[in-house]
Amino acid sequence: MRRLAVAALAGTAVEFYDFFVYGTAAALVLGPLFFPTFSPVAGTLAAFGTFAIGFLSRPLGSVLFGHIGDRYGRRPVMLGSLLLTGAATVAVGCVPSYATLGVAAPVLLLVLRFLQGLGLGGEWGGAVLLTVEHAPERQRGLWASFPQVGPAVGFLLANGVILGLSAGLSDAQFREWGWRVPFWAAGVLAAGGLLLRRSLRETPQFEELAATGARANAPLVEVARGHWRLVLLTAGALAVGYAVFYAVSTWALAYGTERLGVSRTVMLVCIMAAVAVKGVATPFAAMLGDRFGRRPMCLAGCAASALWMFPMVGLLHTAQPLLMFVGFTGALLAFITTFAVVAAYLPELYEPRVRCTGAAVGYNLAGVVGGALTPIVATAAAGGAAGPPWGVAAYLTGIALLSFGCFALLPETRPRPVVGPAGDPVGKSAAA
Repeated sequence: MRRLAVAALAGTAVEFYDFFVYGTAAALVLGPLFFPTFSPVAGTLAAFGTFAIGFLSRPLGSVLFGHIGDRYGRRPVMLGSLLLTGAATVAVGCVPSYATLGVAAPVLLLVLRFLQGLGLGGEWGGAVLLTVEHAPERQRGLWASFPQVGPAVGFLLANGVILGLSAGLSDAQFREWGWRVPFWAAGVLAAGGLLLRRSLRETPQFEELAATGARANAPLVEVARGHWRLVLLTAGALAVGYAVFYAVSTWALAYGTERLGVSRTVMLVCIMAAVAVKGVATPFAAMLGDRFGRRPMCLAGCAASALWMFPMVGLLHTAQPLLMFVGFTGALLAFITTFAVVAAYLPELYEPRVRCTGAAVGYNLAGVVGGALTPIVATAAAGGAAGPPWGVAAYLTGIALLSFGCFALLPETRPRPVVGPAGDPVGKSAAA
């Protein structure tokens, strides 16, 4: 289990490094480089638009890789998704700016961001199922939380590299070539992740499905027919996590540097410190989920998010590093109270034959609702007002309440076995 957990964590860290380095670059430099004819705010919105494309392609990736995972195994998903995302990220670092290539530059950026999202859409399902389907029943939440630590590690790696370059280079050097280095580094990280993952064995549950001929012929069709309500509920339930995380990691970074005049370095340090706290807290929240249940933890996280969004925006507007850190940390702890347990919760809701597709599609559809739109909506909601952007807080609070309502309609799963006594799948009743 330790080896599996490390491989899952390393892979998600690399894939989310790729995804996050784009988000940070979109907040800091991509607007003026690829949309120079726009005003500063419009350029940022356009850069966040390319950022959103990655979320729109993630559900497609979950369908593609979910089919592979349910038909051919979880292991091929982990290798293929990592290779695709790594190659697309390296290519982003090679795209010439608008000044060199003209309108083709942002078009290429869109295509590569789409491919990034396609790969990441498959990653989560493969990594989570590898740990969930190997884990002891009463520690399933704990072991499944390791892939959930990966995004924090990936974020710290991405922003650590950008922070080092930002501190060591002049602003002109960073905008000319420094921002490309983190994208090129993705190639090295992806190669390391592939080496870690190539020796992993297939999960016992998939091997049993293959041996008995119980694999789904068309997983997406089965999910659409028998589990559509569950997919929609999980997408709405998980939207709060995406909204809160990207409000902190992407929108707040752009707002702090452009509107409040806080240095790029200070903003990155505040956000990275809060993400580090979130990463450390993840397995502890998962253990609480093993003890007290998945659904109570998810409801508590949604409630905490709803209560904290207005204080977070107020603390951000002070532009004081310590107060901003407190605001970001409170938001991310509320977020991880929910997201630490969903890696076990979602697979438990679906029967094994369609688990890779169902769990991944629900998870990544939530990214469209909560992740793709949040930086765009928040930037527009902040507008040009001189005071705190309370519209952003209201938007995030609304998302949190939506997610609370969706979780309230979902059943509890712990300590239900992943597979029934005679090998019969469970979860149909939960999905019905």
